[in-house]
Amino acid sequence: MIQNIASAPADTARGARVLVLANQKGGVGKTTTAINLGTALAAIGENVLIIDLDPQGNASTGLGIERSKRTPSTYDVLVGNCRLDEVQRATAIPRLKVAPATLDLLGVELELAAHSDRVLKLRSALQKYIRTEPKEESASYILVDCPPSLNLLTINALAAANAILVPLQCEFFALEGLSQLLKTVEQVKRTINDQLSIHGVLMTMFDPRNSLSSQVVADVRSFMGDKVYDTIIPRNVRVSEAPSYGKPVLLYDLKCSGSQAYLKLASEVISRERRSQAA
Repeated sequence: MIQNIASAPADTARGARVLVLANQKGGVGKTTTAINLGTALAAIGENVLIIDLDPQGNASTGLGIERSKRTPSTYDVLVGNCRLDEVQRATAIPRLKVAPATLDLLGVELELAAHSDRVLKLRSALQKYIRTEPKEESASYILVDCPPSLNLLTINALAAANAILVPLQCEFFALEGLSQLLKTVEQVKRTINDQLSIHGVLMTMFDPRNSLSSQVVADVRSFMGDKVYDTIIPRNVRVSEAPSYGKPVLLYDLKCSGSQAYLKLASEVISRERRSQAA
């Protein structure tokens, strides 16, 4: 699947940064983070596009996009039926758009199997999107929500990305899956996208009453160093409830601990971006 075609990701000349949220383990908070980080970035003035690449379409649901209104979708972008700007939808959050997903994505790997550029479909679509989007509407951050597996969809996202953001649940097996993901990132960097970097590791579902949570955070910081964000996302019932209302938690309950954590994360993401650009 991964060929030796290393080159640059989507052109960032107009300022767009492509961040992929990926972890092959399910239930770690990828989609929750995509929705709420995107909302928080939009709330502080950034133009944001969330690309839903998970066939389950949970990011689309969490942003209030009804299933009957999700076509055309990201599937159509990958197979070349539509441009990304034709797929994106406005959301209830100003400055935040989403490219929704449908179950059609389940068949995209077979459909693209014979294409020599099958791992570059999203990169190509993003390059066209960034070049042609009106300047006043152009996204400064593009967040890609991946499925919980290292399949063709995730490889497409990594091939198009500037950096990867890894949500990691505060549980006993947290580091086990992280090492495999890091190997995949290194392989993608070596063969497809030589500019790919790790933006950060985000500890999620932290429970201060559980000593194991604190131990896991300490272990991950020992392993990954300053790649781990200072922000930690707490286990919070309001964060869990919000998707059932088709809302990010920042709209559902701005004052809850989960909302405040995602606002802090957005500030930290922007701060890291500024430091990397100044380096």
